[in-house]
Amino acid sequence: MDKGEAAASVVLQPDLVKDHVKVSFKMKKKRNSRFIAGLILPVIVVVLWQTVCSLGWVTKIILPSPVAIILAAKELIASGVLFTHLKVSLIRAIFGFIIGGGLGLALGALVGLSSRSEKLLDPSLQMLRTIPHLAISPLFILWFGIGEESKVLLIALGAFFPLYVNTFLGIRRVDAKLFAVSRVLEFSKFKQLKLLIIPAALPNILLGLRLSLGAAWLSLVVAELMGSTEGIGYMMLDARQFSNTDVVFVGIIIFAIVGKLTDSLVKLIEKHNLKWQDTYKG
Repeated sequence: MDKGEAAASVVLQPDLVKDHVKVSFKMKKKRNSRFIAGLILPVIVVVLWQTVCSLGWVTKIILPSPVAIILAAKELIASGVLFTHLKVSLIRAIFGFIIGGGLGLALGALVGLSSRSEKLLDPSLQMLRTIPHLAISPLFILWFGIGEESKVLLIALGAFFPLYVNTFLGIRRVDAKLFAVSRVLEFSKFKQLKLLIIPAALPNILLGLRLSLGAAWLSLVVAELMGSTEGIGYMMLDARQFSNTDVVFVGIIIFAIVGKLTDSLVKLIEKHNLKWQDTYKG
């Protein structure tokens, strides 16, 4: 580098730093404004809700105020009851998701890659997919009892189908021309899977993951209403019997928060792994 180029780089470097700072500031400002915009509707709802309850337009049994729900949550946290039930529910949901989601991913890949497997398995699985959880839960109690097995397996059933369907569709939507190119390049089956099928099917698989986590969390509610003695669902059922509606709302809020956190986690994974996608942002 000669003296002229060195001088130019010295002059340009501060400008590059300034541009970088400006871009970072704009991105941070955009994230903050998006976060604030997302809070507007919940804040309005909570203010109206508290106003209606404070004016006595509805009774506490029908609709407790946000303040009453917060006080009930503080009491449950202080006693340790909330964390005890939450821990049990999370363990059930995690094990159910691992079993159901893992099987859904494996069978979805098998059926997607093999038309023979599709003919053999897919019609039966699609029939099972349409059966409501509430209809099949009595059978689970008869077959597996009212212990942890029936609850975990019911959650697994809910987590299975979203990942199965989306993995299958993701593989089948891979462009056939890419397979032709891979054959010309003499890719092995493993190399096809690693470099072609998984990257192309990944958007669908991650969508299935989001839906599967949501389904597992929803199935947990049904599972914990089946003769359970622990868990957030049981806590809500017990509170309903004693007309403690504020505790029921605490349970609902816990389900909503944990569901949102798991969904946000998968969105971060999507953002990291699907940077190459150029999609409409709205």
